[in-house]
Amino acid sequence: MGDVYTSLREFLDKTPVGFPETPDGVEIKILKKLYTPEEAELTMKLALEPEEVPVIAKRIGADEAELAAKLEDMAQKGLIYRVRDGDKKLYQAFQFIVGVYEFQLNRLDKEFCELFEQYLPYIGMNMASVQTNQLRVVPVESAVGKGGTVEPYNQIRDLVKEQTTICVQNCICRLEQDLLGHPCEKPKEICIGFGDMAQFTIDNKAGRQISVDECLKVLEKAEEAGLVLQPSNSEKLEWICCCCSCCCPGLKIAKSTPRPQDLVRTYYEAKIDADECTGCGDCIERCPMDAIADGDNVSEMVDGRCIGCGLCVDVCPVEAITLEPKPDMDAPPKDFSDMLNRIATERGVA
Repeated sequence: MGDVYTSLREFLDKTPVGFPETPDGVEIKILKKLYTPEEAELTMKLALEPEEVPVIAKRIGADEAELAAKLEDMAQKGLIYRVRDGDKKLYQAFQFIVGVYEFQLNRLDKEFCELFEQYLPYIGMNMASVQTNQLRVVPVESAVGKGGTVEPYNQIRDLVKEQTTICVQNCICRLEQDLLGHPCEKPKEICIGFGDMAQFTIDNKAGRQISVDECLKVLEKAEEAGLVLQPSNSEKLEWICCCCSCCCPGLKIAKSTPRPQDLVRTYYEAKIDADECTGCGDCIERCPMDAIADGDNVSEMVDGRCIGCGLCVDVCPVEAITLEPKPDMDAPPKDFSDMLNRIATERGVA
């Protein structure tokens, strides 16, 4: 019984971000909680690219109707990923983060959250070992255009207006912290999906479909709440996480280091005009990374801490803060698949 979970761990470790082994075996406890032995076996028979049920059934020698029912049940549980092609449903095995963990929105309980928190440092080391991030930071709307040029892939509202399928769902990080006894007052129904990711979430009843206008209002709500916008690290918009530094694991870890900028993919950093600044301190309270400090009658940027979210720009009453592009920044990967392929290559599992 234990062998199938060890095999599943090894299988998942070959996905782009991986699923590393730990000294205390917490990763096996997570797998046993999420998957039955039969579900574990079937997952390992799937490809890492979407396939139609007849193709999978022929390859593994399964009855097509029975297999379709099993795969759909597993997709509903968030154990595998489902993609639509018209009326057809395609299924694939998927990585743990960003992936199976986020797909557990409807199945969260305290035990799973505790196991995940124990495992987070190990999978975090995997993610930190590669150059390509899965998330990046883009400026909030009020900061766009105040300073340097904003590239098209960072004009988040323009990208949203191009979308046809959009959903909004609860932030799994905030729900997890609630279950662990650390409630957050920031909005919960605030994270956004697009395209295939949105359709998967809608089909699983883990979020609700919204229009472009509703999506723009969600972004306004996120900015008002002082949340950092972290879309997929790709030119094609796949999702936008609206994050706080008290719940988001990535921001929380970054904030705890001397130079958050080195751990977060960001294209901008804030600059304060000392001649204009009055030292009111509004930006200091607003900054999620403690990137601004009191100086000699003015506020000053702390080297290496700014992640370019732009939340400080709009609260400055004298417009002393602007966002400036970081030099020599390459465009993000084209889409989610390109991003995962880069990560897999960097980990040596491509």
